[in-house]
Amino acid sequence: MLSSTLRRRFPALGAASLVTAVIVACLGMPSAATAATATTIRAADDAPAATAEGGSGVTVGVATRPAGEDGRPDGRSRFSIAADPGQTVTDRVLVGNTGTARQDFTVYATDAFNDDAGEFSLLPTEATPTSVGSWIRFDDGSDRVTFALDPQEVRLLTFTVAVPADATPGDHVGGVVASVLESGAQVTVDRRVATSVFARVAGELQPQLSLTSYEASYEGDWWNPFSGQVRLRYTVSNPGNVALSANLTSGTKTWLGIPATGEQGGKIPVVLPGNSASYEDTVDGVGQWLYLNPFTVLSPFVESPDASMQVSVVPITRDAVTFAMPWTVVILALVIAAGILLSRWRRRRDEVRAQEWMDFVARTAAEDAAALTGARADGS
Repeated sequence: MLSSTLRRRFPALGAASLVTAVIVACLGMPSAATAATATTIRAADDAPAATAEGGSGVTVGVATRPAGEDGRPDGRSRFSIAADPGQTVTDRVLVGNTGTARQDFTVYATDAFNDDAGEFSLLPTEATPTSVGSWIRFDDGSDRVTFALDPQEVRLLTFTVAVPADATPGDHVGGVVASVLESGAQVTVDRRVATSVFARVAGELQPQLSLTSYEASYEGDWWNPFSGQVRLRYTVSNPGNVALSANLTSGTKTWLGIPATGEQGGKIPVVLPGNSASYEDTVDGVGQWLYLNPFTVLSPFVESPDASMQVSVVPITRDAVTFAMPWTVVILALVIAAGILLSRWRRRRDEVRAQEWMDFVARTAAEDAAALTGARADGS
């Protein structure tokens, strides 16, 4: 038997609504859109449902949620699976219609990746999965199932994750997707909701993140030496085999390692094995100290409520050197130096003029004395 169908009010799945534009990518997923096709996607980790009102006033709604053996939501926000190579694991997903009209659903599995912005994303609809998305089969042995649901109707689907015997150790990440095609006058919108799947295959784990392309530049008003910011541009890569998030601590030091500002915190969303993402951050309140030494400490961790999935990862530190010219101080120093030089030049000029005057007076006095002596001699 493929599945069981339940009729219940869908708030049991914690449904949330979303009014979308024609094309929305809530997962940051590359769309399979063409001139006649658009895609709407929503991650089920934080919001299990996506709804949108069509031009005819009909609301299209899609929702998914992990379920327990009793067929009810069990509080999980994602599927976390730990298995040995060759092992098969069974799980269940609830798919529901949160809209106002009967809808045709397609449910399938696919692989995940990090998009250019670093967001958790899933392959486009037409792409063929090669990792955990290809391991998932439903009760009838197929890799996708289709069915129709009335408004507020829920269907429980059982699926298996068959880990290949030659599967590599570490995390293999994908999602179980529920899709509804909404036909419009000019476009067909593929509204998708995905619940992520994290499958960890037993073996040697290599949890590792790296900071690459770490660059820094100073930005601020030239006339204000006390307030500015350092802009950091860096890439976080995951060369290991464990999906990792990370806490960030960034700051800036100056001469002799003296802090130029307080440390600031941040967070990097999950970076999947073999993926990388580029980010920009700013460290505020940095003065123009000429020499600046920005730094970032990356503290990776496994973002999972399951304690058995946690691993120990060594923090990573990267720094750079940039310069912030204190123009107001430079201009003030130039003005003071110019004043000193001008004062010295005027003093020397006055000394020369005084000496010339004294020489002139002495020369005039000598000439007057010689003339007076000559006059006396002629009179005698």
